[in-house]
Amino acid sequence: MAPEPLALYDSANRPPRVLEEARALWTYRGLVVELAIRDIKVRYKRSVLGIFWTMLAPLLNMVVLTLVFSTLLQRQIENYPVYFLTGSLFWGFFAQTTSFAGSQTAGSNETARRIYVPRSVFVAAAAAVGLVNVGLSLVPLLLLLVVTGFPLHATWIFVPVSLCLVLLFTSGVALFVFTLASRFSDVRETYLVFLQLWFFLTPIIYHPSIIPARYRMALWANPMYYLIQTIRKPVYDGAMPGAMLLAAATAISAAVFVAGWVYFARNADRFAFES
Repeated sequence: MAPEPLALYDSANRPPRVLEEARALWTYRGLVVELAIRDIKVRYKRSVLGIFWTMLAPLLNMVVLTLVFSTLLQRQIENYPVYFLTGSLFWGFFAQTTSFAGSQTAGSNETARRIYVPRSVFVAAAAAVGLVNVGLSLVPLLLLLVVTGFPLHATWIFVPVSLCLVLLFTSGVALFVFTLASRFSDVRETYLVFLQLWFFLTPIIYHPSIIPARYRMALWANPMYYLIQTIRKPVYDGAMPGAMLLAAATAISAAVFVAGWVYFARNADRFAFES
């Protein structure tokens, strides 16, 4: 019986890189889970409070910033702790996930020298860790609502949709940060500084209404403004996001994710030479 002919790999007939990388990520989806579990264990292994720190940290930040800003903003923002926490939890998910993805370049390069691993699994694992953390962070928010007597609106059912939009946007930015950090060693430090500026440009500790009309264009150009609003509306205001707000948030999240994935996939072949 004649042996079957060997399958040949024709590099000239490769599928588009965006599809090839997507297939590779799906094939290695089990590794994403293992990396996420590893990162969670490493993060809390030597912590005194362990995983409870994820729930305590947002409360401590809320207390500090409430003491600082509540006196200044008490006439403009009712129940300031709830207002702040609804925005800061999801900003924290975005900031921590994107910065953590940028820090994964060294580990991904070390692993890829030994075996083939699509680099996208490291970005996906960073997003998975962020989802676990934000899920745990919702516990102190619920406790705060109960303690302060703040109503639990039925519009909370929209929160998973808001989280999906933030996840989509965060993954797109994380892909950009990971790709750039793989090429330039100072990107991660520069990005951390940029995140601090971005935080204060986003209405998390203040209400958008305090921004003078002549500067509102800068607010509307901030993509995180729309994403934070899609979360605050159902949780803090007890209302569903309007059609215009939801359309803007969806379009921004989808556009950033697609752009990030295309940029990442087109540069994937260069990681081996620049690692």
